[in-house]
Amino acid sequence: MSKVMRAIGLMSGTSLDGIDVAYLETDGETIVKRGPAQTFPYDDGMRELVAKAIAEAGNLASRHERPPALVRAEQVLTELHAAAVAEFLKHAGMDSTSLDLIGFHGQTVLHRPENGLTVQLGLGALLADATRCPVIYDLRAADVAAGGQGAPLVPAYHRALAAKLPARPLAIVNIGGVANVTWIGRDGALIAFDTGPGNALLDDWMMRRAKLSRDEDGAAAARGNADEDIVRDLLSHPYFANPPPKSLDRNAFATDAIDRLSTDDGAATLAAFTAQTIARSREHMPEEPELWIVAGGGRRNRTIMRLLAERVQHAVIPAEAAGMNGDSLEAEAWAYLAVRSVMGLPITFPGTTGVPVPMTGGLRADPSPGRKLH
Repeated sequence: MSKVMRAIGLMSGTSLDGIDVAYLETDGETIVKRGPAQTFPYDDGMRELVAKAIAEAGNLASRHERPPALVRAEQVLTELHAAAVAEFLKHAGMDSTSLDLIGFHGQTVLHRPENGLTVQLGLGALLADATRCPVIYDLRAADVAAGGQGAPLVPAYHRALAAKLPARPLAIVNIGGVANVTWIGRDGALIAFDTGPGNALLDDWMMRRAKLSRDEDGAAAARGNADEDIVRDLLSHPYFANPPPKSLDRNAFATDAIDRLSTDDGAATLAAFTAQTIARSREHMPEEPELWIVAGGGRRNRTIMRLLAERVQHAVIPAEAAGMNGDSLEAEAWAYLAVRSVMGLPITFPGTTGVPVPMTGGLRADPSPGRKLH
């Protein structure tokens, strides 16, 4: 019988909204006991720092390059994660002795698997020293090095969570900065891929036009009218016709055409684009899902949820309606994947990333004796 481990997962997504922390007890297979979760929002200065790092990363030729903007962002980001862990443990009445592992996603600043490049900022050794706990990090790199997409990695956890749900096949969608879907077949078969933009384009648009971090509840999109010509043009991008496995960088799409629109019409156009790309993912599924479960910040955008429900055949529900936590699901997944990593279990599969064979991944950093971040 596999050992049940106590792990924290740390997720900072491409929507640049902050750090999600979640506690999980799991054997990395069928035993999943979810614990507390908490979100630590980025302030405007941190979002700006990460945005500059993403812009700088566009020029990288190697995943090991660290120009000055990335060096600073990586240091600050790691320190912020350490502070989040400390605050989370304090709030939960735990300390580092309550943990076996930390699964550390880091911050993706570049994802170009077609060029063998994926870069997640985060200093695993520094975080291990700060938290006095072993850290599993850099979980995408081995997959990309083996010819996979390096994303999405969450499907193994999706399948574990969905084990007790009667609907099959079903789809679990995460609408973060980029949206991705996991299709789970009647026999547990997995197909997963990035469907297209999630919140990133819409969040960027609202920041440029209204100095708002998001379109709260999809209100601006609800007031506006989508420009269907622009949506059709965006949907003509070759990515959508390409068969999975496939994955995207958050900045894969040019949206200059919406600059002439009003704030509300631009929001409506981008919401329609996101919903349509998720619905279009059905083209790559062997069977129509009998249920769509939506996690991530995008589930709170009522306009995206309504548009998606209008475009698919079966029910679209938020993660909570299926007994899941739509905010912490990806952080939970990173805890689960960290345990799978130390157990030597696969975290990526041919049907999820296109890697030739199921494979594990991740690097381990253990605390240095006597060292601690102050």
